Amino acid sequence: MVMMDHIMLPEVRPFAVAGAMIVVVGAVELLAMLVGFSLSELVGRTVDLDAHSDSALANALAWMNLRGVPLLVYLMIALAFFSIAGFLIQDVAAAIGSPLPLILAVPAALFLAAPFVRWTSGALAHLIPRDESYAVDLSSLVGRIGRVAVGPLDQGPPGRVRVKDEHDNLHIVTAIAAPDSPPLPQGAEVLLVDRINSRFIAVAAPDETKSRVHEPARGA
Repeated sequence: MVMMDHIMLPEVRPFAVAGAMIVVVGAVELLAMLVGFSLSELVGRTVDLDAHSDSALANALAWMNLRGVPLLVYLMIALAFFSIAGFLIQDVAAAIGSPLPLILAVPAALFLAAPFVRWTSGALAHLIPRDESYAVDLSSLVGRIGRVAVGPLDQGPPGRVRVKDEHDNLHIVTAIAAPDSPPLPQGAEVLLVDRINSRFIAVAAPDETKSRVHEPARGA
């Protein structure tokens, strides 16, 4: 049986869909970044759970380390291990006798994947800065100097600007040029002067601030 025929079998379809979702989300994220947007801005933050909650659901999610990594990363990890566990269970069951019904295979895959999701997300959490980077209000970046990473910035589709906050954590934010600003080329130093919804408004950095990239503008 060829690989494509195998992943299309009804008994592994949920696990194939989970694997396909990883590819689709990755492709959408890549294409979105090219036009100055990112799924990470919508689902890329960590989930805030009360560490002292008596809720069984909150405690279960805390055990699963849901708050340890950005949500988009966590979802990708969970989909990957769910898909792997599901294929493994059904292949072993088929080798012994016959594949399990999905009503048994899906819960079994979730149960088998859970500790691997927890361990992997926990390991990644140690690699992700855990200081104030996730607590910073992005509006505080207004008045800071950054550099155009994806551009040029104009009044059309947004580009991307690399900028550091007061804790020296790097952020890559979407931005457009101010209405009266000429296009700002890639690599240009810019001043973030406003924020509208999820987009920042940028102008060319004043000459006296250009040697202080990522620092707050004078008088901001």
